[in-house]
Amino acid sequence: MKYSEIALKILAAKECGIIKTNAQFWKYYSSREKFEEILKDERVLSKIKELTINFNENDSIDGFICACDKEFPIINKNVNNCGDKPYLLFYKGNLSLLSNLNKNVAVIGLTDPDKEIVKRETNIVKRLVQKNLVIVSGLAKGCDTVAHKVCLELNGMTIAILPSQLGKIYPTENRTLAKEIVKKGGLLITEYYKEPVSRYEAINRFIERDRLQAMFSKAIILIASYRKGEGDSGSRHAMEAARKYGIERYVLYNNEIDENDKRFGLNKDLISSKGENQAKVLISSSINQISDIVNQNLLPNKNDFDGEQLSLW
Repeated sequence: MKYSEIALKILAAKECGIIKTNAQFWKYYSSREKFEEILKDERVLSKIKELTINFNENDSIDGFICACDKEFPIINKNVNNCGDKPYLLFYKGNLSLLSNLNKNVAVIGLTDPDKEIVKRETNIVKRLVQKNLVIVSGLAKGCDTVAHKVCLELNGMTIAILPSQLGKIYPTENRTLAKEIVKKGGLLITEYYKEPVSRYEAINRFIERDRLQAMFSKAIILIASYRKGEGDSGSRHAMEAARKYGIERYVLYNNEIDENDKRFGLNKDLISSKGENQAKVLISSSINQISDIVNQNLLPNKNDFDGEQLSLW
């Protein structure tokens, strides 16, 4: 199990209920002076000992990192809402896949694609992998599963961002796929170490997962998705997060065959929107465009090696 001393202390504070939210961490505890006050709490010291024992017995996790670790991924400089910023990540597999977010492209979509949609998505993922891009998705049924599987079949690298803890992969039918991702050099990552305490929290974890798909990628491709209220619409959360973070958004859409297909309702709305709300239609030349993207907001600050994420050091 790999983790830094500071990551263990932060997790202990979280487990004790001292750090309750992302926003609270970034507002009150992202400086050494403020954080050291936590370490005087006897509950935290006791929890550190308990966690050390628990992690030594947990083989579902390779390790965890906090926002103060050098291995922690760059936080997109357009993420202005502290509540959106992660500060603890649990992982299994190749953590280095988060070291250069300008190699990562998210591929998302509905959970019930038909054979034709799968065929179209497969072609897109193949071309992305041929460009040596890392495929990011959420390990959900349908389009997420296709994205991961096609990538692995081509010996590409893929990252699965989970709405669950690593010891309980969701959905259960993708447990084998999760193992294969790790075995072939990919990465499983999550913000969650324990079960949700309520149905509301369980549902919200999917939305929180969706924003990380956008945050850890330089571009996002929507294969297909219903409008809200017409079917599975989880993809809209990732697409909205990408808009806020300044991530390039592409949607698969062919007016001749998709016009009256509800499964492309969100796609149609996104390309029909105006201004910054408008997404680009994915065309043949788009893959080259995506490959060439270098998002400056995903690069380290050259003038400050430590940066925001290392402020506790």
